[in-house]
Amino acid sequence: MSAESLHKSATELLETWDPATGPEQSIREAMLAFLGSAPRGCLREHAAGHITASAIVLSHDESQVLLTLHPRVGRWIQLGGHCEESDDSVAAAALREATEESGIEGLVLEPGLYGAQAHPITCSLGVPTRHLDLLFKIVAPQGAVPVRSSESTDLAWWPVDGLPADADVLLR
Repeated sequence: MSAESLHKSATELLETWDPATGPEQSIREAMLAFLGSAPRGCLREHAAGHITASAIVLSHDESQVLLTLHPRVGRWIQLGGHCEESDDSVAAAALREATEESGIEGLVLEPGLYGAQAHPITCSLGVPTRHLDLLFKIVAPQGAVPVRSSESTDLAWWPVDGLPADADVLLR
């Protein structure tokens, strides 16, 4: 539970991830290079950019994905956010963020990395930065009813084959 354990977990996830496409391989290598030069790069204090923990929250039958209408981004995106030094790992941060933002108890985190993305954003630091998202697949229990948190303008289940036109979500 420290910047070092977060850094180690992010590095291990990326080193063991076997991305399917060329662009994913490129982002994997770029993130590993970033981590090699940024010992505290998993914390938001690293203003140039930082690893963030994202959750692709799927319904129990994986027919729907839970998205948040993010107030800063202004689009439908996956749940997730910043790692905290109290998180054991980036995966634990993703599960914590998904639980906090969805209000759903009993979410199940699948092992390993689901994907990776990079986004330019002005986050809570108030300055332009980069979010280097590590994405995790999380499955909700049957009958899960999300409860919108203060971090969201809206929160809704969307069919995986019917996402909003402006959604920025990586689905496999």
